[in-house]
Amino acid sequence: MVTLPTDSSKLNRIQQNWLAARERRILTWLCARMPASVTPDRLTALGMVGAAMVFAGYVASNLGSNWLLLSLAGYVIQWFGDSMDGSLARFRRIERPSYGYFIDHSCDGLANLLIVGGIGLSPFVTMDVAMVALAGYFLMSMHAFLSARVIGELRLSYLAAGPTELRLFLMGLTGAMMIVGPDRDVIGNISGFDLIVGAIGAILIVLFIVQTLSVARQLLARGEGRD
Repeated sequence: MVTLPTDSSKLNRIQQNWLAARERRILTWLCARMPASVTPDRLTALGMVGAAMVFAGYVASNLGSNWLLLSLAGYVIQWFGDSMDGSLARFRRIERPSYGYFIDHSCDGLANLLIVGGIGLSPFVTMDVAMVALAGYFLMSMHAFLSARVIGELRLSYLAAGPTELRLFLMGLTGAMMIVGPDRDVIGNISGFDLIVGAIGAILIVLFIVQTLSVARQLLARGEGRD
């Protein structure tokens, strides 16, 4: 759910990820078929249940890789709840912009903490590497919220990828974990999964720096330098 605050009615939502158009069609189809008992708040709560399932599956994978099936199911449930809550509110025209914006992004932060923290507690990726990826995610979130404030743009995708593409990537990575197993070190005690997750974190951090400089240049061009 991404709903804009009431004092940001002119905020421009930028969503240019590969699957955006197809996903919107699917969500609209689902919204038209949701029973009245299903509310946006319940969908938000369902999304958090999905994130908790992802976390539990990764942690339990220390007992056996088959527990990762729980994480895969959790990703699907988390996508459904997180994507449908705002879509249903808009479809039924019952938006609560400030409330939705606040609750949505608060839940997103907690959900991603559960997901990435779970990956770090699994036998496939070290916690140090997982925290680098989480730091990159939070930096990009900070950039999105700051940009919304200073230039009126809320960017929901970068490099043609958004939350859905990231979930699909993580689901593919989780499937690879089940196939490969946790004991395939590439460099010393660093596994291939460490390298992949670490690379994601590094890309997000570099992207944060690049996007920050880009927005700073836009502000300077407007004559809004600090001096």
